[in-house]
Amino acid sequence: MATFISVPLKKSSEVDLSKPLCKFISATYPSGEEQAEYCRAAEELNKLRKSAVGRPLDKHESSLETLFRYYDQLCCIEAKFPFSENQICLTFTWKDAFDKGSLFGGSTKLALANVGYEKSCVLFNCGALASQVASEQNLDNDVGLRTSAKYYQIASGAFAHIKDTVLSALNREPTMDLSPDTVGTLSQIMLAQAQEVFFLKAAADKMKDAIIAKLANQAADYYGDAFKQCQYRENLPKEVLPVLAAKHCIMQANAEYHQSILAKQQKKFGEEISRLQHAAELVKTVASRYDEYVNVKELSDKISRALTAAKKDNDFIYHDRIPDLKDLEPIGKASMVKPTPVSVPISQKFTDLFEKMVPLTVQQALSGYNQRKALLINSLIGQMKEATNVSNGVLASLNLPAAVEDVSGDRIPQSILEKSKSVIQQGGVQTIDQLIKDLPELLQRNREILEESFKMLAEEEATDNELKTKFKERWQRTPSSELYKSLRSEGDKCRAMLDQAVHADKTVKDRYAAARNTIALLCKPEAELSAAIPSANPAKTLQGSEVVTVLKTLLAQLDEVKKEREALEKELKSISFDMTSKFLTALAQDGVINEEAISVSELDRIYGSHTQNVQANLKKQEELLNNIRVSYEDFSKMKQSNTEANQREEVLKNLAVAHDSFVELLANLNEGTKFYNDLVEIILRYQNRCSDIVFARKTEREELLKDLQQSIAREPSAPSLAVPAYQTAGVGSVSAASDASHAAPTPAPRTAFGATKSQPPARPPPPVLPSTSASTAAVNSVPTNVPCASSGATPAAATNSSQAQGPPYPTYPGYPGGYMQMPMPVYHPYVYSNMPYMYPPPGQAPFPASQHPPQAGYPFPQQPYYPPQ
Repeated sequence: MATFISVPLKKSSEVDLSKPLCKFISATYPSGEEQAEYCRAAEELNKLRKSAVGRPLDKHESSLETLFRYYDQLCCIEAKFPFSENQICLTFTWKDAFDKGSLFGGSTKLALANVGYEKSCVLFNCGALASQVASEQNLDNDVGLRTSAKYYQIASGAFAHIKDTVLSALNREPTMDLSPDTVGTLSQIMLAQAQEVFFLKAAADKMKDAIIAKLANQAADYYGDAFKQCQYRENLPKEVLPVLAAKHCIMQANAEYHQSILAKQQKKFGEEISRLQHAAELVKTVASRYDEYVNVKELSDKISRALTAAKKDNDFIYHDRIPDLKDLEPIGKASMVKPTPVSVPISQKFTDLFEKMVPLTVQQALSGYNQRKALLINSLIGQMKEATNVSNGVLASLNLPAAVEDVSGDRIPQSILEKSKSVIQQGGVQTIDQLIKDLPELLQRNREILEESFKMLAEEEATDNELKTKFKERWQRTPSSELYKSLRSEGDKCRAMLDQAVHADKTVKDRYAAARNTIALLCKPEAELSAAIPSANPAKTLQGSEVVTVLKTLLAQLDEVKKEREALEKELKSISFDMTSKFLTALAQDGVINEEAISVSELDRIYGSHTQNVQANLKKQEELLNNIRVSYEDFSKMKQSNTEANQREEVLKNLAVAHDSFVELLANLNEGTKFYNDLVEIILRYQNRCSDIVFARKTEREELLKDLQQSIAREPSAPSLAVPAYQTAGVGSVSAASDASHAAPTPAPRTAFGATKSQPPARPPPPVLPSTSASTAAVNSVPTNVPCASSGATPAAATNSSQAQGPPYPTYPGYPGGYMQMPMPVYHPYVYSNMPYMYPPPGQAPFPASQHPPQAGYPFPQQPYYPPQ
C-alpha cells in the first residue's frame, strides 16, 4: 500500500526586490565599491526569488535546495534591512494553497508588507515540496526509503515551525493554509508517513516481528492523531480524511498481523487467531469503505491465508481457547521519527549575499555612536569658536592691536590694513549680498518639496478613510493615520528646522544691515580708507615705552593661542575610528548591544586627551585676556587724550569690529547655504520614502479592493427559496442516500466494528410489461373511439403504481379531466401481422389515408394513421 499524502505549493505574485533595496543602500551607504557590491547583491536576491517562487518547481531535491537558499537569505537580510510599512515597504501576495477558488470569485489570497509573512510562506513551500519529493521516491530499495523518511521529517519540522511562529510573525490572522491548526495537522500527517516508511523499511529488511509490530502500532497512533485533527479542517482536500482513516486501520492491521506471528512463536495459538481476526476485520473495513483511495488486496489475502491456516491448526491440533481482543496484552510502540527542527541555514550550500553588511542593530548602534561623536566634536569646536569671538570682541573694544601700532597718528595701522585686505580678498559686501539673495530661493525649494510630500500622504489617507467608511469592518489593513505617524513626525521636524532657519536668516540680515557701511569702508582702496580715518597723535609720548612692549608681547601670545585652536579643530575633525568590530563583538557575546555604555567609553578613550587640550587652551586665553586688560589700563593712563584722538580711536575700533562681523556673517551665510543644500537631499529622500509608501499602499489598496469584490461576488444575492412539497415527494430515499454518500468517513476503532455498512437505497421496480398474448390482444383491440371521461373520473391505468405518473392536470370546466392511455410499444414478431406495412415496397403507390368517418362523442378531429405522402 503506497498511497501517501503530499501538500500543494502556495503561489505568489511577482515582487521586485532590487529596486527598494538599492534605494535604501544608496541612501544609507556612501558611493563607492561597497555600495555597488550591495546593489549587485540585491539584484542577485531578486533573481533568487524568481527561481524559488516565480516559476513551477520540479519534484526534485535541486528545486528544494533553491527554496532552502531563498529562505536562508530572507532570514539573513531580515536583520540587515528595516522592512516595514513606513521604511522599506515590500508587499508580498500569496494565494491559499488549498483554495481552488471559483469561476467568478477567484482563490483566497493575502497581501502583507511583512518579510516575516514571506518567510512563513516560503517555509510552507519548503515543507510542501519536501512532501512531494518524499512521495516520489522509489520505496522498493533502501535508498528510496531513507530519502523518503528524511524528507517527510523535514516537511513535518517546517510545518511545526510555522505553527509556532506564524502568529507572532504576521501580527494578524493568516490564510487558512497557514493557520496554526492547519499546519499542525500537516506536521502530524508528515510525521505519520515518515513512521510508516520506517515500518516499510523494517518489513523489507525482515526485522523481528516484535519490532515491526511496534513500528506499525506507533504509525497507527500517529495516523489516528492526524485524523482527529483533520476532522475539523474543512479547507484540506476531501481525499485526505478517508486516506488517514484507511491508513490508521491498515497500520493497526499490520501491527496485529506481526504480533500474531510473535504469538505463534510463543505457542499462543488462541491469541494468534484473535489478532488475525481483528486484522481481517480492519482490512475488510478498509476494503468496504475506502477502496476508492487505497488497495489492500495483497494485505487482505496475506491475513486471510494466515487466519485460515491458524484456525485449521487450532481446530485439529492445538484446541487453544481464543481470547477476546480486550483481554489481550496491548502491542508496544516504537517511534523512530521526529520533526526536523528548522535551523538557519537549512541549505548546505548557502552563502550570504550581504555577508559584509552589518546587522540592523549594529547599524543603529553605529548611528547612535556617530551622533554622540558629532555632538562631542561640535561642542568642543563651538567652545573654541566662542573663545575666538570673545577674544576678538575684547581686542576690538580696546582698539588693539591698532592702538599700539598707531604711534604716528597719521598712517593706517598695519592690523587695519591686513583686515581690509582680507575682506577685499573674500569678496566684501558683494559676496554677502549675493549669499543673502540666494537664501530665499533655497528656502522656497525646500518648502515646496516638503509640502508636496505632505500632500501625497494627505491624499492617500483621505482615500483610505473613504474606503474604511464604505467597507467598515471588511477594510482590514493598518489605517494610514497610524502608519504615517513617524513620517509626519519626521516631516514636522524638517518644517521646524526650516522655521528656525528663517529666524536665523533674519538675525543675520539685521546684523549685516547694521555693519554694512563699515564693511564697505574696509573694502575701499588704501587712500580712501586713510582719508576716512581722522588724524591725531595720541601715543607719540609712548614710543618705546615698556607698556607698549608688554601689550605687543601679550597680543603675540594671544595670536599663538588662536593658531593652536585652529590646529586642534583640524585634528578633531580628522580623527576617525570604526566601531563596527566593537559592536559586532558585543552582539556576538551578549546578544544585545549596550550602545550608550560602549560609545561613551570609546569616545572618552579616543577624544579624552583632545578635550583636555581644548580646556587648557581656553584657560590660557582667559589668563592672557586678563593680563591684556591690566596692561591696557596702564597704557590708557599714559596716553594723551583729546577730541581728535578719541574720534580716530573710535573709527579704528569700528573698522576692527566690522572685520570681525564680516568674518562671522560670511561664515554664518556659508553655513546657512550648506544647511539648505544638505536639507534638500534629506527632504528629497523623505519625499522618495513618502512616494514609495504611497505607491505600496495604492498597490495594496487595489489588491484588497479586488479581493473584496471577489468575496462580495461569492456571497448569495438572495435568500434561498423553500422547495415546493410536490418536488420533494417520493425522493426521500434518494436524499437520504445522497446525505449518506457525503458523510465523512470515520476511522476503524481499535476493536472490531459492530455495525454493518449502510446499504444504498433499493432500486425502484421495473415497469410491468404485459405478456405476449395480452400484448397482441391489446394491440388488435385498440379502440378507435374512446369516450371522454367525466371530470371526476380517473383512468384505470392511472392507478397502476408501476407506471410513471403524469403531471397534475387541471380540472376546470371544459377540460376532459383525464388523459388517454396509449399502449406501450412491445416488440413481437406477429403483433403487427394484421396491420399494413408502415412503408410501401419500392415501386408501389403510397398507402391511402384513413377514411374513417368522424366518431360521435369524440371531441377531437380524426387524424390519419399515416401522414399523406
